[in-house]
Amino acid sequence: MAADTTDIDDIREQARRWLADDPDPASRDELTAVLDRLPASAPELADRFAGPLTFGTAGLRGPLRAGPNGMNLAVVTQAAAGLVGWLAAQGGTGPLVIGYDARHGSRQFAERTAQVATGAGRPALLLPRPLPTPVLAYAVRQLGAVAGVMVTASHNPPQDNGYKVYLGAELGGELGAGAQIVPPADAGIEAAIRAVGPLAQVPLGRPGEVLGDDLVAAYVERATAVIDPDGPRNLSVAYTPLHGVGAAVLTAAFVRAGFPIPGVVPDQAEPDPEFPTVSFPNPEEPGAVDRLIALADATGADLAIANDPDADRCAVVVRQGEDGRGWRMLRGDEVGVLLADHLMRRGVTGLYATTIVSSSLLRAMCAARGLPYDETLTGFKWIVRAGGGSAPLVFGYEEALGYCVAPEHVRDKDGITAALTVAELAAGLKAQGRTLTDRLDELAAEFGVHHTDQLSARVDDLRIIADAMTRIRATTPATLLGQPVDSVRDLLPESDVVILRTAKARVVIRPSGTEPKLKAYLEVVEPVPDGNVAAARTRAGAAVAQLRVEIAAALGI
Repeated sequence: MAADTTDIDDIREQARRWLADDPDPASRDELTAVLDRLPASAPELADRFAGPLTFGTAGLRGPLRAGPNGMNLAVVTQAAAGLVGWLAAQGGTGPLVIGYDARHGSRQFAERTAQVATGAGRPALLLPRPLPTPVLAYAVRQLGAVAGVMVTASHNPPQDNGYKVYLGAELGGELGAGAQIVPPADAGIEAAIRAVGPLAQVPLGRPGEVLGDDLVAAYVERATAVIDPDGPRNLSVAYTPLHGVGAAVLTAAFVRAGFPIPGVVPDQAEPDPEFPTVSFPNPEEPGAVDRLIALADATGADLAIANDPDADRCAVVVRQGEDGRGWRMLRGDEVGVLLADHLMRRGVTGLYATTIVSSSLLRAMCAARGLPYDETLTGFKWIVRAGGGSAPLVFGYEEALGYCVAPEHVRDKDGITAALTVAELAAGLKAQGRTLTDRLDELAAEFGVHHTDQLSARVDDLRIIADAMTRIRATTPATLLGQPVDSVRDLLPESDVVILRTAKARVVIRPSGTEPKLKAYLEVVEPVPDGNVAAARTRAGAAVAQLRVEIAAALGI
């Protein structure tokens, strides 16, 4: 009991020091209420003070709550001061441009970042309203900013928020201009954040300049330039922004490009930080696009499209079955290869890139068509730097619904331009009496069925993930699907990833970089020697289902 009392006294003292420096009355009241409930609230208080949110290559992301292990005004003030100090220490010139989504706290965090920047003598430019992340990434390049901050938690639960940093050309270099930070910048910024003294001593300046809608109009104009102005436009699209910020910008882009206005799911059309109609605001989650499919059915749409809440990802749902009454969401790999194939057929030459967890089909396509290809670690911060400048990047994608179809426009994943390009492809196929699934079958007949799936386990205790990674390294399966595992690749210390290969299968195992999840990415390649794609898909699907069982057992999940 004495030890427990000592622990409580220690955490109480930490909380009191935090309260003395917290600039937000609301979070002070929140933390005081937790203190008042001691000792019953000791576990909660300990979690809030388990350690500071670490600034990594994804920036900050965490639950909205008082204390160092949460997203709040104090943490954001410290992060902004550290970032601005690091930019100055690197000799970076130019303004800081700041965007934000419609989540709880996003605007307040963006405005505080602007005040910290101006207080340090650096101009701050705020996007005019809650807008998609790709608009911020575009603005960094367009405005010649030294860096950009996007306040968003993307597709995380409603109780989360986050803080992403992009660098301009001066500090990010040619490949990293307008891209998310990579090491060693993340470690440098983290060190600068930890060196920030009492928050009362951080000078706060004016709110910064609020940019006009001309920036958004310029983004839309550049976005529509990625597709052929003379292509078919007869396409009916159902759309949802999943209570996020994508609807207005996507609609404007479709109209400017000459497409019919998409039908938008009514009760998901406006930004809502509570995300009331979905259990989890990620289009990949079960049930997330049920309302979208219902709208597509009711309106007879040719295609259904969803953005995630900050509109940097794009999900595509297509009709299936002989009567066309069923619907299926395409996997990220399927959309990725469709977009790549479409660009190749349009004559777009240059580097095509994806990640180690994506399908190997893009590699096969590039090899057959004589185009340069590269494969990177997960994350668009790596994809946009693919090839190291050996050839200009023209397309990159990751299986988690992220696509970059115009790297010179936005050097990050962009769910708006991806949706436009999917619509262009679908409209062109429709004019020929064909569909996206028809084109997928043609690619399968040419290159074999590349069936991908994912085994994902969400955990409350991160030790479960660490134990599973230890287990797979210590007791690697000798066979998978009855074939010997002929290649085992461990990417430590660069990345916590294990890759297993057989003659027909590949498994990539890694912890998620943004969520408390362990992920195993599964792929089986099934040849189509007789031209019977449907039969090959059936064989591949059965093999992947068995592979899932074997990998789950090997991981102990």
